[in-house]
Amino acid sequence: MKLIIAIIKPFKLEEVRSALTDLGLQGMTVTEVKGYGRQKGHTEIYRGAEYAVNFLPKIKIEIVVPSAQVDKALEAIQHAAKTGQIGDGKIFVSPIEHTVRIRTGESDDNAL
Repeated sequence: MKLIIAIIKPFKLEEVRSALTDLGLQGMTVTEVKGYGRQKGHTEIYRGAEYAVNFLPKIKIEIVVPSAQVDKALEAIQHAAKTGQIGDGKIFVSPIEHTVRIRTGESDDNAL
């Protein structure tokens, strides 16, 4: 099993969720986050005053998938989240050693 963490633009969330659902993957955690990379923020004007926005709003998606489906999930996320513009985001993959479903006590792949 692998943990996939994807940082994407907020308006791409529904497309990514739909792409992962189409693969038969269910269950994800979504968090509103702020950050920056090469995009480095931007300036905005509010009530006539200009100020810098250093941290931009992003969405962090966390999903645990069976190892056999990682490549398909990565491809689906990348395809659905891509705009071709700077700030499209990043995807990280980490190993998961053990998983337990609290309600039933099922573990590992059965707990997904």
